[in-house]
Amino acid sequence: MLKEKKELENLATYCIDKSIAFNATNCEVKVGNNISETVNLRNKKIENSDRSDILSINITTYINKKKSTTQFTYIDKENTNIMIEKCTEATKLLPDNKFYSLPDKKLLAKNIEDLLLFDESTISNEKKLEYLKEVEEIALSNKFISQTNGSSFNQSKSNFIIANSDGLLCGYKKSEFSAFTDLVAKKNGSGMERDYYYDSKAYLKDIIKPKDLGNSAAKLAIRKLNPKKTKTESIPIIFEKRISKNILEILSSAISGSSFARDSSFLKKKLNNQIFPKSINIIDDPLIKKSIYSMPFDKEGVKSEKMYLVKNGILKNIILDSYYAKMLNKETNGRASGLSNTFFEPGKHSYADLFDCGKKLILITDIMGAFGNATTGEFSCGATGVYYEKDTFYPINNFTLGGQIINIFNNLILANDLEFKYSKNCPTALITEGLVVGGC
Repeated sequence: MLKEKKELENLATYCIDKSIAFNATNCEVKVGNNISETVNLRNKKIENSDRSDILSINITTYINKKKSTTQFTYIDKENTNIMIEKCTEATKLLPDNKFYSLPDKKLLAKNIEDLLLFDESTISNEKKLEYLKEVEEIALSNKFISQTNGSSFNQSKSNFIIANSDGLLCGYKKSEFSAFTDLVAKKNGSGMERDYYYDSKAYLKDIIKPKDLGNSAAKLAIRKLNPKKTKTESIPIIFEKRISKNILEILSSAISGSSFARDSSFLKKKLNNQIFPKSINIIDDPLIKKSIYSMPFDKEGVKSEKMYLVKNGILKNIILDSYYAKMLNKETNGRASGLSNTFFEPGKHSYADLFDCGKKLILITDIMGAFGNATTGEFSCGATGVYYEKDTFYPINNFTLGGQIINIFNNLILANDLEFKYSKNCPTALITEGLVVGGC
């Protein structure tokens, strides 16, 4: 059973008191209990079932401008005392850093909004197994699906508290239910192709139906069969939604406080400058209800607020915690935990409209490797996709995409099909020019 809030609060307060007793001048503590249960299936046969129940403690002790952190699994108070003492002793040995400190008190979360992140519902391992068997039966009933690479269902529930020596003491509970399947497709005379589909929700009732999970994964795998090669050319590119979200991934890497402070971002000099077309707005909203990526405060306890990263194409904000904010002479914007629910506002074009941009284009359905280099701004990855030419289309594979990330930003046209599925969400995206396909 999940630990109650009061028990976690008492343990957090105990850790702070002990840290101060061991001569820490300030202290921050996170106490969390996580219970996770997973069932794994492959080709309709159960592979394994896992369960974990962990009570963990993360302590950061400060001695003036020195700082040290330790993390451990709670056993008892005697062991906890030893770990706290070791942490404070380690802190004494470290050099001063003028940027080390707790967050400003005025920024700390006080009245925590209920974001509906916890579902009391549970699902037994037997029901998980029934769900996965239906997923695989549906998928394998398709004549082109030869086997599964595995399917899994996970239920995770957690309760945690964050506290510090400045009086912060708050927390919340979260739940997550996730289902996944990975399939192998094969046709006569064709090699094998694989693809996957998954879903993850805060509430059990919202998880994808097993029939839809199996059919979705099968459809994605089958469309890769009998691929052709493509030639080297510069051509318009369309990124599917599960690929286009990588535009936000590379953007978030490039606008991290650490990359700006270390002068290691290709966007370092672009703050308050145009980097996207004027029609583009990018938002990070940690307060969306029932999203597994939402959080009322970050891992420093700073209250969460909705924020524009890009507005009218202009880079307006970067990702800041207290440390890098001080280095850059700014104020933290509550992103010590990183971004949460980050998304492009949807465009005005339909999905079909994007395919009317020219006589030839490539739809990217999968990528291999990193999406780009946030330091140099270079873009390169392996890819799989579908080649569209006039009234015909066919799968292609084993080609590369290359160019500059800024060219992706500058030549971006978005469809109006935004949906919230990942931590970073983008509609289907057309890159009109600037990318080169490297084929045979």
